[in-house]
Amino acid sequence: MPEDELSRSSHSNPGKSLVNGVKTNPASNKSSLSVPLGPPVYVDLAYIPNHCSGKNTDPEFFKRVRASYYVVSGNDAANGEPSRAVLDALLEGKSQWGENLQVTLIPTHDTEVTREWYQQTHEKQQELNIMVLASSSTVVMQDESFPACKIEF
Repeated sequence: MPEDELSRSSHSNPGKSLVNGVKTNPASNKSSLSVPLGPPVYVDLAYIPNHCSGKNTDPEFFKRVRASYYVVSGNDAANGEPSRAVLDALLEGKSQWGENLQVTLIPTHDTEVTREWYQQTHEKQQELNIMVLASSSTVVMQDESFPACKIEF
């Protein structure tokens, strides 16, 4: 494709080479996210992207986004949600913080993956000052009920 035609095509569809607002390499089928280096961001609450799927979250996310509370909302084992790799990435990322701030993990569903991860990594969680919040309440709405957690800031 000639350079001027390539230029026009990228202007006619500016979002085509963007994944989650980050430029990708259009020459490859695999997107390569290039996130500029910078200081970590501290927040009170962070929702782990994509229902805690391993597609978008890795240890770098947890090194850079430092939250007091992380919400894990995956409940689809067939699609790997929540992902054990993402939960392990939390441990790896937090171990790089250099400060032992309290972190609370809030799963929105009780899944086999989160239960196994909790049991198998409990000692590491304690060492890193990570608490997994179990649901203590149930919300009942007409035909459905679900666990709920109250969070106060």
